[in-house]
Amino acid sequence: MSQKKNNKKKSPEPTPFQSKAQKAYKRLRYKNDIYSTVGGLKNLDSGAPYNVEVKRAGTDRLRFEVLEVDPEGFRIHDELEPRVWEEEKLKTKVKDRLLEIVDDFINNLSFKVSFKDVRLTGSLANYNWSQYSDIDIHIIVDFSEVDENEQLVKELFDSKRMRWNELHDIKVKDYDVELYVENEGEAHSSSGIYSIMDDKWIQHPEEIDKTIDIDTAKKKASDIEQQVNFINSMFDSGDFEKVIRHVDRLKNKIRSMRQTGLETEEMEFSPENIAFKLLRRNDLLDILTRLKYKSYDETMTLDD
Repeated sequence: MSQKKNNKKKSPEPTPFQSKAQKAYKRLRYKNDIYSTVGGLKNLDSGAPYNVEVKRAGTDRLRFEVLEVDPEGFRIHDELEPRVWEEEKLKTKVKDRLLEIVDDFINNLSFKVSFKDVRLTGSLANYNWSQYSDIDIHIIVDFSEVDENEQLVKELFDSKRMRWNELHDIKVKDYDVELYVENEGEAHSSSGIYSIMDDKWIQHPEEIDKTIDIDTAKKKASDIEQQVNFINSMFDSGDFEKVIRHVDRLKNKIRSMRQTGLETEEMEFSPENIAFKLLRRNDLLDILTRLKYKSYDETMTLDD
C-alpha cells in the first residue's frame, strides 16, 4: 500500500501559487475542510447533503486567497477629480455631454417619459475617485406617472438601462458612463450628490481625513469569494438546481452587506461597501451571474 501511495502522481496546480502564504492557506483548508468533502460534513453519520464527490476548496481557478487589492483604488484625495470638476462645478463639456447621453437614452425608449432630474453620484462625486470609478448617472423619474404598478416600472427601467449599458461603451474623461433610473423620492445612500440639470450640489461631500479599513473589507470579500468557490464546485458536480438557489442566496447576502455599510456613518467608505467593490473589481459578481445562467440552461436542456 505504501508503494502505491508513493507512486501516486500529484495533480498539477491549476493556478500557480504567488506566495508562501497561499500554500499555507491551502494546507489549512485541507485540514479544516468541512464544505466540499463528499458528505459536506466532518461527521458523515449526521447525514450527507451531497452524494457525489466535489472539488475541495482551493483547487481551482477561483482560489479565494488570490483576491487582488490595489491600494491606489481606495485612496482618499484632497480634491475632486480635476478632469471632471472645476471650482466645485461640473466642467461644462462634461455636463453637456452627460445630459446629451441621457436625452438619447430617454428618446430611444418605446414609451414617453419625463424625468425630474439627472444626478451624478458615486466616487466621482466624492473624494475617493480612482481609475476604477464610473460616472454614475441617476435619472430621476416619478414611476407612478408611467404606471401605477411601480415595481413593474422599476423592472422595466432596469431592463432598459442594463441593455443600454451593455450595448454602449461610452467614456467621459476616461471613465465609463453607467446609467441608472431612480424613482423620485427613493432613498439614496451617498455622501455626494450633484444635480446635473440644475448644475448644483444637492449634497456636497465632506472632506475627510480617515484611512479606509482595507483589511476588514478584504476579509469580508474573501469570505464571499470562498462561497463562490463552493458554488463553482457544486456546478462542476452537476448540482445545477442547488447552484441557482445558492447564487440567489449569496447575491441577497451581498446586497444586504453593502446596504448595511451604506447606512452607517462611513457610508461609501465602510468596509462592507469596499468589500462589494473588491468583489466587483475581481469579476466575482459576474462569475455568480454566469454560474446561475449556465445552471439554468443545464436544467432546461433535454437530451435525446
